[in-house]
Amino acid sequence: MRALAWSGALAYPVLLYAAVLHEREPTGVRLLLPAALAVLPVPLLLRRPWAALVPMLAGSFAATALAASKLAAAFPFAASAPAWQIGYLQALVTDLAVGCVAATRGRRAALAAAALTLAVQIAAAARYRTGSDDFVAAVVFLALLLALAWTAGHLVQERREHAETVRAQAAARAVTAERLRIARELHDMVAHSIGIVAIQAGTGRRVIDTQPAEARNALAAIEATSRETLAGLRRMLGALREAEPEAAPLAPAPGLADVDRLVATTLDGGVRVDVEWRGERRPLPAEVELSAFRIIQEAITNVVRHAGTRECRVVVDHREDELAIEITDDGDGPATAGTGYGITGMRERAVLLHGRFTAGPRPEGGFRVAVRLPVPAGAR
Repeated sequence: MRALAWSGALAYPVLLYAAVLHEREPTGVRLLLPAALAVLPVPLLLRRPWAALVPMLAGSFAATALAASKLAAAFPFAASAPAWQIGYLQALVTDLAVGCVAATRGRRAALAAAALTLAVQIAAAARYRTGSDDFVAAVVFLALLLALAWTAGHLVQERREHAETVRAQAAARAVTAERLRIARELHDMVAHSIGIVAIQAGTGRRVIDTQPAEARNALAAIEATSRETLAGLRRMLGALREAEPEAAPLAPAPGLADVDRLVATTLDGGVRVDVEWRGERRPLPAEVELSAFRIIQEAITNVVRHAGTRECRVVVDHREDELAIEITDDGDGPATAGTGYGITGMRERAVLLHGRFTAGPRPEGGFRVAVRLPVPAGAR
């Protein structure tokens, strides 16, 4: 296909010159042959616009000049009458080539192609337009037609560049969103586990001399929590390894069904969690289940690490159009909502699902985290 395109581009000026040379009056139906010959270099325009444009300009000027000279010899007083048809036809073809250059090459290359094309067209117009008024009118018309073709090609290039920019920005946003998701998952998983491990380690250190059995229980809880966290990290890191995708089996994403396991783990850390379920429990979309679980996990982790209390309360309310979650404690934690990553992560999860999130101290003491996640109509 490439060889055929090159052959057509090189043969175009020769064939066009021969077509005009053997025509007495190149008008009407006889112009179909030069028009058909203009199609030969078209495949090359899409890949090598300059390589196609140069022979097209050469053929255009030669054919127009030949037609004007033949007609001048045959009709001395009407030299420009039929020749302008060849001239404008070839101008239209070369303008389309300039449009292709403007659509596929840089602005400098496109301007250079337009300037060269306009110069050839003006030189050809001088052959078939003898009067000064006719020549000026022809030049203005050719310049406007060429400007239209260049502008159309430039707009096509700008639209393509804009589409590429939008795709690049979308890809960058997707990468950023994925990194934030992984960061939230790591924070939620590691922060909760490390909090439990810290509590159990402190308990074991205090009772190791007086209550060896309690110390052994604390060490067992530390071992179980550490193993569970390491398994989760291996699954997540395995999912990020592109070289060995088969070595990354993924466990189902956690959801509200895993709250009981979370409660048991937290109890090992010395904090009792009372969970109250309200409404009719039903399956929810995976993103709602995951966000709800992570918010509960992070809120309980904050209770374990900062509240200084032995118990907290979780209310999960399945409403008709939303899932309402409330985590409260009566500890003596921070008097403000704070600006840590935990509160920020919970708020981001709620906002991403178009939900509402509040966190702050209670008037009667303690801390309260409340979130409302809308449930899509199809899952109600």
